[in-house]
Amino acid sequence: MTTLKSKLQEDLTAAIRARDELTSSTLRLTLTAITKEEVGGKTSRELSDDEVQKVIAKEAKKRREAAEAFAQGGRAEQAEREKKEGALLDTYLPQQLSDEELSAIVASAVEEAKAAGAEGPRAMGAVMKLVGPKVAGRAEGGRVAAAVKRLLAG
Repeated sequence: MTTLKSKLQEDLTAAIRARDELTSSTLRLTLTAITKEEVGGKTSRELSDDEVQKVIAKEAKKRREAAEAFAQGGRAEQAEREKKEGALLDTYLPQQLSDEELSAIVASAVEEAKAAGAEGPRAMGAVMKLVGPKVAGRAEGGRVAAAVKRLLAG
């Protein structure tokens, strides 16, 4: 079975051969981040595919934030490159939930939390706990939190 990390390495080799600078530099940086994570603890270990996905998601988020910062700073070219890098990394992640799908998951979690006696703004933590495992890797924390706040406020 091919691990996600080995797929990244294969794709990197292919990108280098194809002289695809954007892909090769993006994958190289991502693999470096994965390796850093692997040797970062007390003992070095190989990351599971889920852990590798978390690293990729973190790297993709960094690209999106950088793209926004560059766009606001009037550096369209840099912003465009960061967007492309982020989009490339997204291809290695599970399909992201649409806003409708996310709202449906959050709505059922809010109902579940209410049934357990948690209501209003204080229910935020309870709802987030319920939603977390259901959306794992398929929606960014910020998006999830915003959806939860919207439904709890309403």
